[in-house]
Amino acid sequence: MAQEHRGTALITGASSGIGAIYAQRLARQGYDLVLVARNGERLTALASQLTHETGRSVETLSADLGSKIDLARVEKVLKEDQSITMLVNNAGFGGTAPLLASDVDKMQEMIDLNVTAVMRLAYAAVPGFVARGFGTIVNIASIVAIAPELLNGVYGGTKAFVLAFSQSLKHELADTNIRVQVVLPGATATEFWGIAGTPVEHLPGEIVMSAESMVDASLAGLAEGEFATIPALEDGGLLEAYEEARQALMPNLSRSVPARRYKVA
Repeated sequence: MAQEHRGTALITGASSGIGAIYAQRLARQGYDLVLVARNGERLTALASQLTHETGRSVETLSADLGSKIDLARVEKVLKEDQSITMLVNNAGFGGTAPLLASDVDKMQEMIDLNVTAVMRLAYAAVPGFVARGFGTIVNIASIVAIAPELLNGVYGGTKAFVLAFSQSLKHELADTNIRVQVVLPGATATEFWGIAGTPVEHLPGEIVMSAESMVDASLAGLAEGEFATIPALEDGGLLEAYEEARQALMPNLSRSVPARRYKVA
């Protein structure tokens, strides 16, 4: 029986690691693909493989999302291709060095890719999703969004943005048929770690998840309707308690007078 066609998924950072596995899994689920990454040769090879294995249409777009010109090209595709039903904002890079040992220009590049590109691509995709009445946005964050002490602070800050931005999107799109999921992986066995400055081989094996398992858990979370998915978190109640505490804070954050505990006259 023919696989149900589920529209087109545009995946950034798709030439390897998490992005390439998303491409494999989504093609098998019935999505055509637009694969975006800097490495055009890898993209072409992956596209050929996926078309052969799944029969799906796979287009490639070689682009550096840290470049305004290249980013604009991807935005144009999201705005104009009405077959797109899913955006997977996966492209990004991290750092493991302390702030004072990091190159500030490299930190700016991290913000450009991890924050600006994610924001602009979502802005490009959402109006079309709203007009067509459906769509899915998957934003790949990190556990450092809620535990920034673990790695480089700018990296943690960029992923905290992804989490907060996703929460806002979910709130604003609540009355639409548009799904928003934010994924917070822990340590995952990809090229990320070598680029970030700490090869994955240097990490304790018990904290490192395979990229295949991470993506499969994330897609399972999406299918179950989760907003925030932490693939390694065994007790989902901990995340629910975290969110309940956040919701309890919200009505108490802004008042006309200081809290009495500060004893301000």
